[in-house]
Amino acid sequence: MRFKIVDPNGAVSFVAPCHELKMIAAACSKNPRDLHELLEYTRDLDPHIKRRVVQALAVFDEHNTSDDRDMIHQALDSSRPEETPAFRIVDSKTRDASLTPVKAGLVIFNLVAKRIVQVQNSYANLQRQDRGRVRENGRPTRGFYRYRLPEEWQLVP
Repeated sequence: MRFKIVDPNGAVSFVAPCHELKMIAAACSKNPRDLHELLEYTRDLDPHIKRRVVQALAVFDEHNTSDDRDMIHQALDSSRPEETPAFRIVDSKTRDASLTPVKAGLVIFNLVAKRIVQVQNSYANLQRQDRGRVRENGRPTRGFYRYRLPEEWQLVP
């Protein structure tokens, strides 16, 4: 599934396993101000999420500048959608890629507007409150977590 996160600093896109949908929604229930806080809130649910996204964005930042975006453009052109690396939305090509569903869909988490948009979601409709299984390095554990989105958060559709 493709996830797009919009925060006051811009937007990023990454592809991740579908079970991370609830984990990111659970992080949103804590009203994160930016991507860093959102990822920090996922650490108790699965530390792998933050590590994977932060490392991938570090690679993006190392190989792409405002003057030279060839690396991300080549990656988007040559990779299957489900294999694209995490990237920052910096131009029309990355914007278009960030809006392309992957397998089970595309969900946009807008931290600024406090809105979650399920553009396409064939995995499982996200609920305002739910529970999920805690994971470690992507593997399920015996623990569960619960979340409830605050009233100011919109969930579309």
